[in-house]
Amino acid sequence: MAIAITLKEYLDENDLDYEVIEHPYASTSLDVAKQAHVPADRLAKSVVLEDEGGYVIAVCPASKKIQLGSLYHQINRRLHLADEYELADLIGDCVLGAVPPLGEPYGADVVVDESLLDAPDVYIEAGDHEELIHLDADNFQRLLRDAEHASFARSMK
Repeated sequence: MAIAITLKEYLDENDLDYEVIEHPYASTSLDVAKQAHVPADRLAKSVVLEDEGGYVIAVCPASKKIQLGSLYHQINRRLHLADEYELADLIGDCVLGAVPPLGEPYGADVVVDESLLDAPDVYIEAGDHEELIHLDADNFQRLLRDAEHASFARSMK
């Protein structure tokens, strides 16, 4: 599978410079970082959450895990993991577990952990388990210009 059509169109329409990085199949974000030889703290992990208000894509470094309680206190939404069966309608051109951090074209809000915004460059999922999109800091921040910022991810132990 190639880069998700929705992602490619969005990147191109917004004139964002990027590089496609291929890597051996990996299903978890930490495995992706290892297989692609990229730092886990610069790989954006996207998790689709939901509540009665709709979907939210929470984005944090692959080296961290989302603290739902912390997220709730900062954005005042009681979110839980989205149902995998519903995700096919939301992100139909992406493989489950390889969701890019795009809100607008997928009809979801986005909240990004502030620790990811300090990275000099960031890698995001391309929509499958074998490619990443590499963006410099400016283009990553442009990609997430409408995202809410919060501090909700903690290091894995």
